[in-house]
Amino acid sequence: MSSLINIENVVASTKLADEFDLHKIEAKLEGSEYNKEKFPGLVYRTKAPKAAFLIFTSGKVVCTGSKDVDEVHPAITSMAKTLASIGIENIYSEPEIIVQNIVASADLNTDLNLNAIALGLGLENIEYEPEQFPGLVYRIKVPKVVVLIFSSGKLVVTGGKSPMECEEGVHIVRMQLKNMGLLSSM
Repeated sequence: MSSLINIENVVASTKLADEFDLHKIEAKLEGSEYNKEKFPGLVYRTKAPKAAFLIFTSGKVVCTGSKDVDEVHPAITSMAKTLASIGIENIYSEPEIIVQNIVASADLNTDLNLNAIALGLGLENIEYEPEQFPGLVYRIKVPKVVVLIFSSGKLVVTGGKSPMECEEGVHIVRMQLKNMGLLSSM
């Protein structure tokens, strides 16, 4: 299957230590932001690789903003080294990194009739309220992804844990639209 998707964002989580003193990290890590009243974690952005980190007192870290799953591990490893370099101790050497969510986009390159799609897909797995949101929300059970379908033919896939799951979600939508006669053969 050729690449049907563009990855827009990868969200991954890990635990880098038993606990963090966020005030100490903010004081030593230039560009970090910590305001406990606004958000319970410290926010730190990197340029290479481009990512944002949410660092919590529990030692947990969320990495977001990467557009490539392969960039997540080096980004988190780099963050761990940065924390160690400013004197933060007891950083885990081999943290388990879990991809929580991938957001991807795709384009079917055709206009779509969302009313016909809503009728064709049946009501149990879709939400379509055009007065509330301009897209149709389609929940696929396997793989467990949500595909937003827009009348422009653009799709947004969320909830995937791998690029393959996102591509499979797009493939399922294409096949179902084709089977309903709502998508010209591609």
